[in-house]
Amino acid sequence: MTVRLNQTNIAVPQDWLEEPLLWFLRDHAGLRATRFGCGVGVCGACVVHVDRTAMRSCQVPVRDVLGRHVVTLEGLAAGQPDGLHPVQRAWIEAAVPQCGYCQSGQIMTAAAALIQGQPPAGVRAAMDQVMCRCGTQPRIARALARLLGEG
Repeated sequence: MTVRLNQTNIAVPQDWLEEPLLWFLRDHAGLRATRFGCGVGVCGACVVHVDRTAMRSCQVPVRDVLGRHVVTLEGLAAGQPDGLHPVQRAWIEAAVPQCGYCQSGQIMTAAAALIQGQPPAGVRAAMDQVMCRCGTQPRIARALARLLGEG
């Protein structure tokens, strides 16, 4: 039993099958960018890509991603010459992070919407589903405007 995690096949021990993907990523695979926020799928801090779709890893049991491709923030920029995905670059240029806790989920959500070819309104609607408690929404909006060619 394996999962493709950031371009690498990872064996999944039997005792991890029913655990949330979030804890598999953090505790078994040692990938810490994906955050625990609420544990009930509301805040979006734990968003990862599963087969190019944004999913809240606190709500997905590991058994549901067997044989699928999971990408975390650590693997998002794979193949990029400067080591940054365009969303990460826009976040840096707009100085988005403050506390940074939600940023992995924010970046992964924006990247998934762009990968899926969402129109600007679809990207913004996806982003409305990720909570930021420290108030960086105006900077997130500026970064999105740059990404979408609006700013």
